[in-house]
Amino acid sequence: MLGSECLDFFEKYLVDVKKCSQNTLSSYLRDVRQLCDYLDTHTSETVDTATEDVLSEYIGWLKGNGKSIATVSRAIASIKCLYSVLLNEGYIKDNPTGKLVPDKAAQKLPQILTSKEVELLLEQPSCTDAKGYRDRAMLELLYATGIRVSELIALDINDVNISAGVIRCVSKDKERYIPLYPAAVKALSEYIEFIRPQMIALPTEKALFVNVSGERMSRQGFWKIIKSYQQKAHIEKTITPHTLRHSFAAHLLENGADLHSIQEMLGHADISSTQIYSQLVKKQLKDVYNKAHPRA
Repeated sequence: MLGSECLDFFEKYLVDVKKCSQNTLSSYLRDVRQLCDYLDTHTSETVDTATEDVLSEYIGWLKGNGKSIATVSRAIASIKCLYSVLLNEGYIKDNPTGKLVPDKAAQKLPQILTSKEVELLLEQPSCTDAKGYRDRAMLELLYATGIRVSELIALDINDVNISAGVIRCVSKDKERYIPLYPAAVKALSEYIEFIRPQMIALPTEKALFVNVSGERMSRQGFWKIIKSYQQKAHIEKTITPHTLRHSFAAHLLENGADLHSIQEMLGHADISSTQIYSQLVKKQLKDVYNKAHPRA
């Protein structure tokens, strides 16, 4: 199976069957493309003839070229996925990825904001113009729901139910409903009623949040917005949209929410993805103890 044919087939599977996000799709294809290039330049094998030893040598080659544990682990996951698909579809008789085992890396806990830092950040948008009202609504919504930035900018006006105080979030053909706290409802209500009608370019625009051109806000556009408010608030931590997602989950857990409820709101398929916040809260408690206890 030639590299180009393999990529086309794998991409179709990831899009049509696995329904991967654009970021995941790009990562998988990049990893498989790099494997195909290696086989073409360093061996006489193709994807469907590569052996366990050849693939092990490839992983060794990645490590020898200074790739991080995380990068190599992701490459292994992509390759295992590829060969699992090829095996299921009958392109190969045996799966040659048995020897590929990722190295264990120390789990890096996500950085979160303190409650005071969140309040400081949310105070930054000045509601003196349309942009200020929009930005406040976006930040309040992000912290109120913990949704991903891709989900935030994908929201349509019909996904918001102000009277019920919830939003409908659709990701990978799955939908979930997430409640909003009163300040977020107020910020959204003011934006939707008074500001958005002035900002949209066309009356038929479905996007909830739009840019200065009146079209759907882009991922890059929102990143710039959050960075500008981080600087304005003089918060030294690096803040990304995901920082508010992590903070949302950790703060809920700190205040007594159960993991399964947080899992549902975050849209995690596996509870293990949510359990990292338990470790984060425990670490914070330990840090407080070490700093405050007279005999620590």
